Amino acid sequence: MFQSFFPRPKLFFTSALLWTIITVAFWYGFADDLSGPLGFGVSETNHKEIVGPGFFVSPEFLWFYCYYFICTVLFGGFWWVFAKNHRWQIWSVWGSSAIIFSTYYSVQVSVAINNWRRPFGDTLQNALPGNNGVTAWDFYSLMIVFVQIVAFQVVLYVFTRFFVSHYVFRWRTAMNDYYVEKWANVRHIEGASQRIQEDTMRFAAIMEGLGVAMIDAVMTLIAFLPVLLSLSSYVSELPIVGAIPAPLFTAAILWSLFGTGLLALVGIKLPGLEFHNQRVEAAYRKELVYGEDYENRAQPITLSQLFANVRKNYFRLYRHYLYFNLARGIYLQADNLFTYFILVPTIVSGAITYGILQQILTAFGQVSNSFQYLVNSWTTIIELLSIYKRLKGFEVSIAERESMSPEELAKLLTEKEAQL
Repeated sequence: MFQSFFPRPKLFFTSALLWTIITVAFWYGFADDLSGPLGFGVSETNHKEIVGPGFFVSPEFLWFYCYYFICTVLFGGFWWVFAKNHRWQIWSVWGSSAIIFSTYYSVQVSVAINNWRRPFGDTLQNALPGNNGVTAWDFYSLMIVFVQIVAFQVVLYVFTRFFVSHYVFRWRTAMNDYYVEKWANVRHIEGASQRIQEDTMRFAAIMEGLGVAMIDAVMTLIAFLPVLLSLSSYVSELPIVGAIPAPLFTAAILWSLFGTGLLALVGIKLPGLEFHNQRVEAAYRKELVYGEDYENRAQPITLSQLFANVRKNYFRLYRHYLYFNLARGIYLQADNLFTYFILVPTIVSGAITYGILQQILTAFGQVSNSFQYLVNSWTTIIELLSIYKRLKGFEVSIAERESMSPEELAKLLTEKEAQL
């Protein structure tokens, strides 16, 4: 799955993780403030408070573009030398970097929209009493700014989805070529055709959505956690617990970790059941396929027994999904009120305006949704884990056959033929 597309997968992902931690820590600890000394200029205001397209061309952002490019060139250059003969490294290394940058930029568009919410919300609050001198143009001008911001988002979304589709299909092509090259040893493995065609197709389809969602969740945390931390200054205390440091930041993390842990606990049996489900389905399908070529196969009694196994496993799945969906539904419904609940003391004290409230709701929602990635994607993750187990077992079978001598392999094939 991975060695076909990525050079030295274990080393690649380990080095990518370490490099990401180093570069992010260096950025927030030191490099973020270098835009002025390096000649990019100094913003008249914090770039996180800029409203409109100027947010994306602020000195801090221009310096970030260069910083990301330098970090990518250093990492990609290392792997270009270290694994120069790997066929897919342009897509796997440089393509991955492009997706990460595009996703981060898309998240920054959300930050820019969140900056816009404060003046729009405050203008709306001032206009509702009807005596604060707010004109129609005040709203129209803010709407024009909103259109300018979301224009970036629309174009970026279309480009990212197009590029990711090609990226993932290249990954599927790499897996397909890797398995097909070993067809002489693969063809006699049970379910080989399904592994190569269906499982690689489903793996690619799930990764196209789930992988981008995971990157988006991480990038959202990187972008919105500082925003939520700064907005915590408007909240002096929380219900029940009272005053705590960084209340919004702390509440978002604890609430999201609680939801993730809850769903992981109640859904712990589902991946194994999904994997077993594919096995009983494969056994039933295999007997039907053999029945097309052999008269003594796929007899009604045998098919009834195999289908009974299918039915039994599906009913077990339904029972386990019953309490899983109950827990997930209760948590997600509670999540709709949680932010308002923790803001009740702040709202009734009049400490924030409507615009700030909108910013808090959006930032808190972005952070909590990112932490709740497992909660929102658990069903899809379960399916992906099931596919991963099947492909991993397939690769183990390939490795075992490649380690056999010709005599051992011939004996194994003879035994398989006798079983038919």
